[in-house]
Amino acid sequence: MKDNRHAKIIELIHKNDVETQEELAELLNQDGFKVTQATISRDIRMLKLTKVTGDNGKQKYIQQKGNEQNINEKYMRVLKDGYVSMDMAQNILVIKTVSGMAMAVAAAIDAMNWHEVVGCIAGDDTIMCAIRSVEDTVNVMDKVRKIV
Repeated sequence: MKDNRHAKIIELIHKNDVETQEELAELLNQDGFKVTQATISRDIRMLKLTKVTGDNGKQKYIQQKGNEQNINEKYMRVLKDGYVSMDMAQNILVIKTVSGMAMAVAAAIDAMNWHEVVGCIAGDDTIMCAIRSVEDTVNVMDKVRKIV
């Protein structure tokens, strides 16, 4: 079902200038896919959709093109530039960053799609990452150390 929905989303954004998640949900619902805004939001992240300004001056979704290696290098650079320290509390990883960099570093970690990371919450200079298990937390810490 998800694969079919993802294929339909790609088709819809190619055929239409879809400006909002609500518009995309409406188009999907018209085609028989019952979706919520949360589902659309996850699909947009998974499909790596981004908004650009179209010829008419309005925003529209497109699928990001480009070398996956270059994208990962950008995320690693953000992590390197913002990282200060990290510590764990069971399956919670706390990462300290340079002031003002926590959101960018958290977004980079989320974008790396590490299966161990459930999600990140960021403040100004601190990130809390929910990790699947204590063992996975140790693995993520090793991955971060290799990058920084």
